[in-house]
Amino acid sequence: MEPVKIIIADDHPLFRDGLRLLLEGVPDLELSGEAASGAEAIALAASLQPDIVLMDLNMPGMNGIDATRSILRTSPHIGVLVITMFDDDDSVFAAMQAGARGYLLKGASQEETLRAIRAVGSGEAIFSPGIAKKLIHYFSTLAPGAAAPLFPELTEREREILKYIAQGFNNGDIAARTGLSPKTVRNHVSNIFNKLQVADRAQAIIRAREAGLG
Repeated sequence: MEPVKIIIADDHPLFRDGLRLLLEGVPDLELSGEAASGAEAIALAASLQPDIVLMDLNMPGMNGIDATRSILRTSPHIGVLVITMFDDDDSVFAAMQAGARGYLLKGASQEETLRAIRAVGSGEAIFSPGIAKKLIHYFSTLAPGAAAPLFPELTEREREILKYIAQGFNNGDIAARTGLSPKTVRNHVSNIFNKLQVADRAQAIIRAREAGLG
């Protein structure tokens, strides 16, 4: 049986060193390459076609969410396991929407890390205990039969502002309706564009209206 081929994508050399040492001692796992940025991870994934990418979220240039989305667009068979310090809801749901099969927090034990890698390699979805609790709580708070909120990677305020954008309101109008300052609205709009991976207001309106907003 061939070993599971793995790429590490993380901009911290010490963390990559730790993962490399962990993988080198396991015969059924093989380290194929290392990347220090999202762009490098995309290039390595395209050339090496690994089974798994261990993906950090916060990297220079292109972040891990964007890199995950790009990798899976062309190589959907690759399993992405996010390994990060971020445990906030926005990061978790953004990673899930991008197609990550697992979400593990840095600081997990070697046993947890290996178990997660093998699970993703076998096609399973896996989350660290803390993240799993978040997901269980999130879905348990939904009313019976209710659908999950649109664009779960957005905060409640960002979804509110996106709805106004879809209705054609400009930033000034949105500020007046929400009681926020124009600068705060601009910041929210910028975050919305980044999270939805759209270039401008027109693309955001299309995404929102396709989902039923506006």
